[in-house]
Amino acid sequence: MLKAFTVRTSLQRAASTRQLVYEGYGNPPEAIQLKRATIKDKPSNDQILVKWIAAPINPADLNQIQGVYPVKPTLPAIGGNEGFGKVLSVGLNVSSIKVGDHVIPNKSGLGTWRELGLHSESDVFPIDNAIPLEFAATFQVNPPTAYRMLKDFINLKKGDTIVQNGANSAVGKQVIQICRILGVKSVNVVRNRENLGELVDELKDLGADDVITQEELYGRKKKFPGVKLALNCVGGRSSLFLASLLDHGGCMVTYGGMSKQPVESPTGPLIFKDISLRGFWMSRWYDVQETPQKRHEMYTELGEWMKSGEIKMQEFVRNRLDDHVKAIEEAQTKFDKKQLFLLD
Repeated sequence: MLKAFTVRTSLQRAASTRQLVYEGYGNPPEAIQLKRATIKDKPSNDQILVKWIAAPINPADLNQIQGVYPVKPTLPAIGGNEGFGKVLSVGLNVSSIKVGDHVIPNKSGLGTWRELGLHSESDVFPIDNAIPLEFAATFQVNPPTAYRMLKDFINLKKGDTIVQNGANSAVGKQVIQICRILGVKSVNVVRNRENLGELVDELKDLGADDVITQEELYGRKKKFPGVKLALNCVGGRSSLFLASLLDHGGCMVTYGGMSKQPVESPTGPLIFKDISLRGFWMSRWYDVQETPQKRHEMYTELGEWMKSGEIKMQEFVRNRLDDHVKAIEEAQTKFDKKQLFLLD
């Protein structure tokens, strides 16, 4: 006896996307290649389909391509750790994200230098759709780094003072603005340069209370009593003198090492002022959060400051994927403006 049966078939359509890929570690402009790929245009039950809109070129991206960053994705890999996109479709089991949401990566090494991506629900995190493009594209790293360092190490109160080196860096400028919003005074150390006057004016326009050069820091030409927190992204001699400004119970937080020199600390303040030395890595902070509550709270506050204009938008150079070699080369050599890929 023959049994009747029905065979059901479904044809999965494919979508074409371009992406910047590296198959091995090396000099980023040479290692990165623009390639076309084909992906499913419909996510599986636990996936989402994202149209990536904009993504910056950060130092961490370049370090990752060079093979010297702590997070090493499986090769071949797509470049880019930061950016934002719009959700085009979601799988049946996806509950925390819906079509039309703007999302940012929820982990390092996701690969944002692409036009389209299929991702697990846990790979991305929704943000406020009203946040402007340039803010949204750089929402994951620099503003949260500044925010967490000012919130997590010392209980800063209105009128307190912090000091930082590398004050003209992307994080440094965020620190200045958040300090202004919180009513915290900021002392900002920068390298001497030909256009020092212009830089001082720029930082004071953002809200800096004092701007001094490294040489003035080393010469102890100015006194800054009551410094509670020092933020160090340089290391070496700069960190030594930065820590020496701390008051009793103060803390120096190191989040970078641009000088490629070890962090130094004065012996006297360690003993007699009981200062502390801490480290901070934003990726680690994300990894250890057991619930999304703190992240939601931080993103909400930062987003409100950005939408209201209390945090000012930095300058970007906009690039298309076709111009990736020039964009990456300039990201390696020119630090006054951040390079941004427009993927839409």
